[in-house]
Amino acid sequence: MMAQYLSLKAEARDCLLFYRMGDFFELFFDDAKAAAATLDIALTSRGEHDGAPIPMCGVPVHSAESYLARLIKGGHRVAIAEQTETPAEAKARGSKALVARAIVRYVTAGTLTEETLLDARRDNMLAAVASVGGEGSDEVGLAAADISTGRFETMTLRAADLPAELARLRPSETVVAEGAGIEVADAHLFDRAAFSSSRAEAALQRLFGVATLDGFGQFGRAELAAMGGLIGYLDHAGKGKLPFLAPPLRKTRGAHVAIDAATRESLEIIATMAGARAGSLLGAVDRTVTGAGARLLAQDLAAPLMDQAVIEARLGLVQLFHDDAALRDQLRAALRALPDIGRALGRIALGRGSPRDLGQLRDGLGEGRMLRERLDRLSDQPVLLAQLLPALDGHGEMVDALSRALVASPPTETANGGYIADGYDPALDELRRMAGDGRRAIAALEARYREQTGISALKIRHNGVLGYHVEVPARAADALMQPDSGFTHRQTLAGAVRFNSVDLHEEAGRVAQAGAHALVAEAAHLEDLIAAVLARKADIARAADALARLDVAAALAERAAEGGWQRPHFVAEDGAGPCLDIVGGRHPVVEDALRREGQPFVANDCRLNESDRLWLVTGPNMGGKSTFLRQNALIVILAQAGAFVPAQVATLTLVDRLFSRVGASDNLARGRSTFMVEMVETAAILSQATERSFVILDEVGRGTSTYDGLALAWAVVEAVHEVNRCRCLFATHYHELTRLAETLPSLSLHNVRAREWKGDLVLLHEVADGPADRSYGLAVARLAGLPAAVLKRAKDVLARLEAGKARTGGIAAGLDDLPLFAAAAAQEEKDADPLREAIDAIDADALSPREALDHIYRLKQLAAARNED
Repeated sequence: MMAQYLSLKAEARDCLLFYRMGDFFELFFDDAKAAAATLDIALTSRGEHDGAPIPMCGVPVHSAESYLARLIKGGHRVAIAEQTETPAEAKARGSKALVARAIVRYVTAGTLTEETLLDARRDNMLAAVASVGGEGSDEVGLAAADISTGRFETMTLRAADLPAELARLRPSETVVAEGAGIEVADAHLFDRAAFSSSRAEAALQRLFGVATLDGFGQFGRAELAAMGGLIGYLDHAGKGKLPFLAPPLRKTRGAHVAIDAATRESLEIIATMAGARAGSLLGAVDRTVTGAGARLLAQDLAAPLMDQAVIEARLGLVQLFHDDAALRDQLRAALRALPDIGRALGRIALGRGSPRDLGQLRDGLGEGRMLRERLDRLSDQPVLLAQLLPALDGHGEMVDALSRALVASPPTETANGGYIADGYDPALDELRRMAGDGRRAIAALEARYREQTGISALKIRHNGVLGYHVEVPARAADALMQPDSGFTHRQTLAGAVRFNSVDLHEEAGRVAQAGAHALVAEAAHLEDLIAAVLARKADIARAADALARLDVAAALAERAAEGGWQRPHFVAEDGAGPCLDIVGGRHPVVEDALRREGQPFVANDCRLNESDRLWLVTGPNMGGKSTFLRQNALIVILAQAGAFVPAQVATLTLVDRLFSRVGASDNLARGRSTFMVEMVETAAILSQATERSFVILDEVGRGTSTYDGLALAWAVVEAVHEVNRCRCLFATHYHELTRLAETLPSLSLHNVRAREWKGDLVLLHEVADGPADRSYGLAVARLAGLPAAVLKRAKDVLARLEAGKARTGGIAAGLDDLPLFAAAAAQEEKDADPLREAIDAIDADALSPREALDHIYRLKQLAAARNED
């Protein structure tokens, strides 16, 4: 047995091996130690190997899924080794033959389909990344799929954009080719041969049954390689059984708002920085009533659109349900009762489906057809609704077949039958009648035996070893032990004795034969029903998507009605340039939190346009600067995702990139301090933001000395104004920056209002025009509970500092004499001296005579060129 185990373990490689032994999955050696630690179960030992006890632990087969969930969550991957023959079949091969076993499946974070292992309200994405240009190539292919629903998408992108796309997808598992040189955190290395673009094209053609992929889009080599790696990994994980995948949806650059990983984290779009759903934008917005709707809403918020027509189509459907509360309530009530047909289809396609999954398709598609009939009667249908409704039709024949074939509540297990409805198959009904008659005959036989023996406690029981048998208390067994009793002794227990009889054996045989034939007949019907479903899997997937989109639209309408949110208005860019005009904007998450405490949220306006596109916001800590910055970024996300927004009015032009540098923390794993993280994120903004972008920056430069910080903040503000020319909100405590309003025409000053009243600081959370009159730092410190002695000392120090500032002109003295950013940059470029730079670059001690001569000729050329100038 151990030789067989070690052979399978070698095949499983870095996966924990679940080795089936009867009713348990056993783990040995290091696998047992790792599993016992993760699952908090007992670690025992069995026999010896190389002179040492073999560590061992196990989990019951019937509850294996719960243990698998904990192992996957703990970061493990599991190989399932099942018995591929019965003990009887093994014995037929030889008296000492070992039951054959084989790995039937790999269970990994990205290949889950079981309901108990998945979060119903979150996608479970598997991603594959490939590069065909070798190490250092700037172009990579990305393929991602959720095999629980069949969602499949792909794109080609720059290597620098890969982290942002992975942050959007939030894959549970990412695979890259061995030796590919692609840096992806926690990626799993997989066979390089699978990432072949030519092999991938053939595999995709086989998977979708097409002669060419042209109908799906023009895929580049990197995309094909990524898709090949994804399909190869799924084939490996399923041991040759591929899941259902919809045709690949090719994403293009610029199809959605570019949001980098740092911005997603700081804005807490899908999850908070702690990883929780509650407290995120999604948590504040989500009113969906189905798992599929919740997953789709998360996708929408993670990838706001750049296509205004599609955005307006989504908004039109939300508007319909917003304006008609009765229709919205009816729709949501109907959707709430729907099963998750997308994931049921995924399990069926992968061979892990059950009669219950077929029942879910029957119920879901049947209700979908009724919804279609109800919504189709609307006289003025929005464009998106007219596009969705046809997907809910055309399933009538299949729904009717499933309704006739299945019982009302089909079971998840097939071993005991009982899932095919009476009346569907007369032959099956007859087999069931025969089995039922046999069981009634056995019941009658039990009554006769009681009367015949006079033992009132006699019972006819059944188990998997003895089958049907007679059981009596031990004290009454002597009479049945007599040779002429008609009973044959089978087993003696502590308090009971078991017997068999000729009559019981005959009746049990008839019951068993009829029951076995009935199970075979039911299994055959199940196969036929599954085949009929798989023949329509693409249509069923479209129906699931349509129901999810209806749920999202109705949920967004519910949220809008609940919070008084309004439909955003998009305007085309004309001579006036990009704009972001928000009246009475609110932060959806903070507003929810305040409402629970019975406090109102103070709404604020934000009006950015070509002549006033950079707001410099000052004011005290806790005054609401960060909230104001974030709420406007979240309003942009909601608007371009096709949702109503928490504002009285919101008018904007499309935002192509969204950047947020609000707060930072150490990244010790990469050797970066808080200030280094801040500078890296700021550098990304300055290098990528365009005139159509929206940027929020909070406290740039605060992680270093006052002089360094002010200098950096000053230069960043000028660069955003002069070079990026994007819409930007810049919050700062450097009041010296307010001088920039005198030289930067599109910069305006604003502050979050605060007042001191009888020694106490009153934070008004209102954004007003003009700079803050002072910082209120000591007042905030008093609110925080600093000791009175410390506050008094700080007040004395502050008085000395301010007196020195008055005498010297402050740390910003002399900045007014600086040229503007663009002029300074041009001057620096003009002052560059190629001859001096070439001389500085020479390492004289390392030169050979020939290299020195070459440098002399080069310097003479540079000198001649400068003289000509």
